[in-house]
Amino acid sequence: MYLDTLKTTGDFLTITRENEFSLEPSQFTLANGTEVKVIDTGVIEFTPCCKTTKDIVLSSAVHGNETAPIEICDALIQQIIQGKLELKQRVLFIYGNPKSINIGHRFVDENLNRLFNGAHENRSDNPEQVRAAKLESYVRAFFTSVEEGRYRAHYDLHTAIRGSKNEKFAVYPFLHGKPWKKSQLQFLLSCGVNTVLMMSAAATTFSYFSSKQFGADAFTVELGQVKPFGENNMASFEATKQTLTALISQESVNYKDFDAGDFELFTVHRTINRTCEDFSFPFPDSAVNFTGFAKGELLATDGETQVFADVEGEAIIFPNAKVALGQRALLTVIPMEVNEDFI
Repeated sequence: MYLDTLKTTGDFLTITRENEFSLEPSQFTLANGTEVKVIDTGVIEFTPCCKTTKDIVLSSAVHGNETAPIEICDALIQQIIQGKLELKQRVLFIYGNPKSINIGHRFVDENLNRLFNGAHENRSDNPEQVRAAKLESYVRAFFTSVEEGRYRAHYDLHTAIRGSKNEKFAVYPFLHGKPWKKSQLQFLLSCGVNTVLMMSAAATTFSYFSSKQFGADAFTVELGQVKPFGENNMASFEATKQTLTALISQESVNYKDFDAGDFELFTVHRTINRTCEDFSFPFPDSAVNFTGFAKGELLATDGETQVFADVEGEAIIFPNAKVALGQRALLTVIPMEVNEDFI
């Protein structure tokens, strides 16, 4: 039984990796009164004995080869179970795709971060589709098992395939006309993230699911570039770890006063999908996120169709020519300023 090991070491990551597809639920109480509930492999919930006001989801390993966020969450979980970190808020930790962690790949059969918000419905062709449905149910239960009106947040932690001109950046899901929050930008800045991409359409990502379905402050947070376990410079993630620690271990957190000049904000200009087997980019694999192009420069070739930059400085985000047919191969973005849509 894994429970004795978990109580002693707090090493939920190893237990998860040893049980790729399922784990018998169990629960116990820490010496400080915090209730610990293992819901499934890679899914563990903590409820402190004190009165709480916030429900926080911290997910990683939605892509299994993005190891730095996994290591951040592993350290936090161990500190909580070992009694070194006392919580003031409810928190649900999720390792999204345990098998892909073990094989060191982005995914096994299908990109898990394209299967949320109903994209998995009426489909059960592979374990990732099944996993997406389960993760949605766990987040739903976490947010709805307590009284209405509490603060909700979900930070889905990633690292990007490519490097970036802006090493750390966040994706703010489409809010369907609701205002963006300056307080969330301040939180991100405290994490060491000053570049934010504002999405302009619905998506099938994990963070969009929590934002749309539960009104959570939710972000996909890109913390750097993909590296194998043991090769991450964890000092570069210290601000993120300390900010997340404060979020779950304090009743409230004060951030730096808002200053629009602290941020680089972008809005999506367009999405380029791969529709043909013959799809390619004219730029090398070394081209980093936020690389800008002059108006008229070639951005992609999709079969017989060539796609050119149609505004000066149109910049690329998440280019991936190997995505499945019909999926997004590239986002392009343009700068934006803080305006009346921010509160």
